Amino acid sequence: MIDKVYLCAISNIESGTCNEDCKFCTQSVKYKADIVRYRRKTIDQIIEEAKMARANKAIGFCLVTAGKGLDDDRLAYVCEAARAVKALNLELKIIACNGTATYEQLCELKNAGVDNYNHNLETAREFYKEICTTHTWDERYQTCLDVKKAGLNLICGGIFGLGETQEDRISMIQSIASLNPNNVPINFFHPNEALPLVKNSISKEEAFELIKLVKEMVPNAHKIMVAGGRELMFGEEQYEVFQYGANAIVIGDYLTTKGNSASKDIEALEELGFTIAPTCQ
Repeated sequence: MIDKVYLCAISNIESGTCNEDCKFCTQSVKYKADIVRYRRKTIDQIIEEAKMARANKAIGFCLVTAGKGLDDDRLAYVCEAARAVKALNLELKIIACNGTATYEQLCELKNAGVDNYNHNLETAREFYKEICTTHTWDERYQTCLDVKKAGLNLICGGIFGLGETQEDRISMIQSIASLNPNNVPINFFHPNEALPLVKNSISKEEAFELIKLVKEMVPNAHKIMVAGGRELMFGEEQYEVFQYGANAIVIGDYLTTKGNSASKDIEALEELGFTIAPTCQ
C-alpha cells in the first residue's frame, strides 16, 4: 500500500473541435456527441483554473487541446498559456497534451515553461486501426520519442475497454514500457450513446488487475495515475486503486465528462490515511 497520493488537474482549453475519427472520443466532430464545444478559453480563465487546481492540492496542471496535433497557431496559444501559468509561481508542474507534435514544436513548449508532455498510445499497435483511421499509431509513438529527445518528461498511457483483447493490452503496456515514461495515466472507456463503441466490457475486478499489471510491467514509472473513467468504473471502490499500484489520480472534471468534486476526493483520501503529496518530489 502506498502512503502518498499525487493529484493532477485538467484544463480543457479547446473542446470538441477535433476532425479525427477516434471511436472512443466525444471530442470528434464526426460523432456529434452532446458535449460543450468551444474554440479556446481565455488566458485569464486558464489562470483562474490553475489557481483553483493548486488550492485543491494538485501538483500537475494539464493544458489539453482538441485535434490531431499542433500547428503554429495552436502552439503559440499553448505557449502563451504555459508562460502565464508559470508566472504565477504556484509550484505546479505544467503538462501539455496537444496531440502529435514535432521535435521543434516540443522544444518550443519546453522553452515556454512546459515540464511534461502527455501523449497516450491509447491501445496496441495491432488494434489501433480498429479505433482510428485518420492517423496512425506509429505517429503517436514517434511523438513520444520526440518528447524525450526535446528534454521534456514523458507522460504516456492508454485506454482499456475499447474491445481490445488481453493480448492487445499487454502489447500496449509493453510499448509504453519501452518508452520509459515518468508517469503512466490509465483510462477506462466512458461510453457515450453518440459513439460507435457502445460499452466497456471490462469488469471492476479486471480493471483492478490491469492497474496491477501496468505497475508490474512499467516498474520505473514515478506515477501510475488512474484518470478518465475512475468514478464510473469503480464506484464506491474507487480508492481501492491504490492497493493495486496506483499512486495518482485526476481531480475535478475530465475533458468532456464530470468527475468527483476535488473536495470529495481530498476528504476521502485524508480519511483513509493517505498523505497528499505537496510537491512533485
